[in-house]
Amino acid sequence: MGVPSGKLLRSVKPVHPTGRRIQNKHKLFLMALPFLLITFIFYYLPISGWIYAFYDFIPGIPLSDTPYVGLKWFRTMVENPTQTGEVLRVLKNTVAMSSLGLVTSVFPVIFAILLTEVKAGWYRKFVQTLTTIPNFISWILVYALAFSLFSVDNGVVNNILVQLGVVDEGFNFLASSSHIWVTMIAWYWWKSLGWGAILYLAAIAGIDQELYEAAEVDGASRFRKIWHITVPGIIPTFFVLLLLSIGNFVNNGMEQYFAFQNAMNKDAIEVLDLYVYNIAFANNFPFATAVSMLKSIVSVALLFAANTLSKAVRDESII
Repeated sequence: MGVPSGKLLRSVKPVHPTGRRIQNKHKLFLMALPFLLITFIFYYLPISGWIYAFYDFIPGIPLSDTPYVGLKWFRTMVENPTQTGEVLRVLKNTVAMSSLGLVTSVFPVIFAILLTEVKAGWYRKFVQTLTTIPNFISWILVYALAFSLFSVDNGVVNNILVQLGVVDEGFNFLASSSHIWVTMIAWYWWKSLGWGAILYLAAIAGIDQELYEAAEVDGASRFRKIWHITVPGIIPTFFVLLLLSIGNFVNNGMEQYFAFQNAMNKDAIEVLDLYVYNIAFANNFPFATAVSMLKSIVSVALLFAANTLSKAVRDESII
């Protein structure tokens, strides 16, 4: 026998919209919790190591047995002419590399736009795959490739130049500090161009296709559709990534420069992250920690400055 409709309706308890929203928030928080824990462990927990900058620490000796020196290592950066010169040198390299990175940050945008204009689907996928794979290759393997191409004795480029009579003997490209900044940014984009274009490809895919259809009806050319529809559609994504790049202005990483550094080009290739690594493994761990602390503080200051500028210019913020 069926249940009367009145009793059935009375037995069903209505769910309040507020309760549903609270449940969804809890689910989203639980989904984000593993990533929050990873961020805390690998980004915030290491901050406790800043304490070594205030001690005359030597690896292997407990911190409790190490003399407290206060701001000694911070004063060394400005009072010791040698250390001051070294810090200014690596700062110059860091600013140069980062500035080139910001100037060339439009490369993934241009590449993503050109890629979406390719009509042959199989060719577009082939190019995207081919340009994305290098991102997953380590910098050591990239250097091995560079060595096979540009080494003095067995490099492919030098062998071709010698055989063609362009030069009498091979040139040591990898040991030269000439144009090293441009060389490093070129290797960086060779490795990262396809990967950097992924976000812009996603942004382009999210643009309403009716805009393109309406523009085509109005007789707009392909270039006009790119300039008036595609570019405005990906500008917000570009500015967010640009602001994050400004916040990381002094964080170049060290893997690439560590792989390519040698005694001949070290003065021009050593950036702050690599300098901190080299100083730490030269048994000056406290001074390396002090430099790293200042670098982190500058990065946070730049991020907030870029965010403030974004609020003033675009009325949007990223934090």
